[in-house]
Amino acid sequence: MSHPEVTQTVLEITPERSHPKVALLLWIALILGLGSGIGIFFGPDAWFRSLAKPTWNPPGWLFGPVWTTLYVLIAISVWLVRKTPDANNAERSFAMRLFWVQFALNLSWTPIFFGLHNPLFAFVIICILWITAISTTLAFNRISSAAGYLMVPYLIWLSFALILNGTIWLLNS
Repeated sequence: MSHPEVTQTVLEITPERSHPKVALLLWIALILGLGSGIGIFFGPDAWFRSLAKPTWNPPGWLFGPVWTTLYVLIAISVWLVRKTPDANNAERSFAMRLFWVQFALNLSWTPIFFGLHNPLFAFVIICILWITAISTTLAFNRISSAAGYLMVPYLIWLSFALILNGTIWLLNS
């Protein structure tokens, strides 16, 4: 037999609510650590340097600061979704599943592009990533408008990256 008041109390005891600052730091460390780790293991190499790129290709030094900023914003967004007390649990669960799918796609792009040297497959991945990132943003926005807004810079950068990836693929195919 279920007791709604007990279930509600258990659901409200999350690290985001009981220790919000610690939870935020953990989310930042997790997302930034995973993203940075992939970048360290699969960074640009001689193959990438030899590719034809559009004149509007950003300088290499820009990617580290941009991704660091984006990963921190994403972590804050996730933290807000997790800590919003009046969120519908089914909506929150769905939003978090979308988040993990898009984040796995995000993490997979770098080894596919730089590790496998496969701009076409990376382009397919980033197209799917773009759709799931939009879906995640919309789901986050239903729970916390601030969380949704914090995802917008990521969507803008992904849109640019999608076009850049596609252009590099076309220039080198």
